[in-house]
Amino acid sequence: MWVKICGLQYMKDVVAAVEAGADALGFVFAPSRRQVTPERVEAILSGLPPETVTVGVFVDAPLEAIRRAVTLTGLKAVQLHGSEPPEMIDQLGMPVIKAIRLRGPDDLVRLPDYRRAAGLLLEPYVEGQPGGTGQTLDWTLVRWAAQTLERAGVPLAGPDEPLTPGRPRLILAGGLNPDNVAEAIAKAQPGGVDVSSGVENGGVKDINKIYAFVAAAKGVAR
Repeated sequence: MWVKICGLQYMKDVVAAVEAGADALGFVFAPSRRQVTPERVEAILSGLPPETVTVGVFVDAPLEAIRRAVTLTGLKAVQLHGSEPPEMIDQLGMPVIKAIRLRGPDDLVRLPDYRRAAGLLLEPYVEGQPGGTGQTLDWTLVRWAAQTLERAGVPLAGPDEPLTPGRPRLILAGGLNPDNVAEAIAKAQPGGVDVSSGVENGGVKDINKIYAFVAAAKGVAR
């Protein structure tokens, strides 16, 4: 199972995520309590293996700002977490994960518009908050999302494939933690899972929870 640990801010947590076996590391550049600067991420990533999949999270940021962060840090992928249009995916010219906030099944009709993405991150809609709310998505929506994309002729990536533009991975996010991620994967059957607040204590990343989350998610895959 493809696992992304998001909202990372400190080297110790990044190292824990890599050692735990996470497939991707997320860094939030948008205004948030988890926000980091490109300069800070550059310093953190300088000691990591070059094959580490690093993802920068942006919310309605200008293309120039995203490109600057990518150039400075060497990010491997970008996550767009706002109201960005589908054409922005091709403009960036690199693997893009597009976050889609879902109120219910009616929102799934938008998914085929983002077929060029490398990932479609599905999370619950919360008024006024672009993500990281800790609220749980209705897991059945992930299966319905897969059906919607398959009917539109959009090929989906499996849980063990790399991020590939045009072959989106369905990524489940929202309210996941070490205690429920196994059940979520079994019921939703996503191509990946994403967690931030679910591996925190009091808003701070908990290394033990990071290890437990990755183990639970990967255990289901095996």
